[in-house]
Amino acid sequence: MFQQITYHIFMTVLMYFFIFLCLRIMGKREIGKLSVFDLTISIMIAEIAVFVIDDIKRPMYEGVVPMATLVLIQVLVAQLGLKSRGLRLFMDGKPSILISDGKLHRGEMRKQRYNIDDLLLQLRGQNIDNPADVEFAILEASGQLTIIEKNKNGSSSAQSASSSEEQSSEAGDSSGGNANNSKTVKLPKDKIRYEGLPIPLIMDGKVQDTNLEMIGKTRFWLRQQIRQKGVSDFRDVFLCSVDHQGKIYVSPLHH
Repeated sequence: MFQQITYHIFMTVLMYFFIFLCLRIMGKREIGKLSVFDLTISIMIAEIAVFVIDDIKRPMYEGVVPMATLVLIQVLVAQLGLKSRGLRLFMDGKPSILISDGKLHRGEMRKQRYNIDDLLLQLRGQNIDNPADVEFAILEASGQLTIIEKNKNGSSSAQSASSSEEQSSEAGDSSGGNANNSKTVKLPKDKIRYEGLPIPLIMDGKVQDTNLEMIGKTRFWLRQQIRQKGVSDFRDVFLCSVDHQGKIYVSPLHH
């Protein structure tokens, strides 16, 4: 009994240092940034180590040799990947653009199995409340979402100019008593719990009636809004939202 406990302790310590050495040889990379290939190698090494520690009768070399083989494969593939971009893309995958110039790419999101809720969660984590404010959102091969916000003083100057024209036109409408041509929507601020966060009105072609009721609007009003954006049917809208300032954002299913 004492010998078995001593053996398990010895093998656990030995496997710890051996796996630590293997991971050091494989290179420095954060756990969250491991590629699928690196993650597969790491899991297999851990599983083999468990078998060696658990089975006392198993010879040590039956675990060490497969683990060393996996490390060798990883190092060779990494070295070949330095010389071949095609091999890197095959093993690690390539980045996917989910948003460009404020437009959502539904086909790419479906291909990567990335839903709207996940995307909006990542945007909120970067203090971005509206997809229209995003120049690029790139899903990296590691699964990390890289978000490049629009440069309000540069690339989005045209957008800023148009928004300023809208504001000036709104001011003129309010002074002239005509508020029907305004591009923004007056929302009941007392009913919006989280100021700054957009309220989804249509997601995946389905109208969010609860949110419409919360802001005091109807489906007829919503249909008019999306028609102004060039979309005729609710089913043709991938995402439609309104922020606390009343600005409508519409992303069609097909661009």
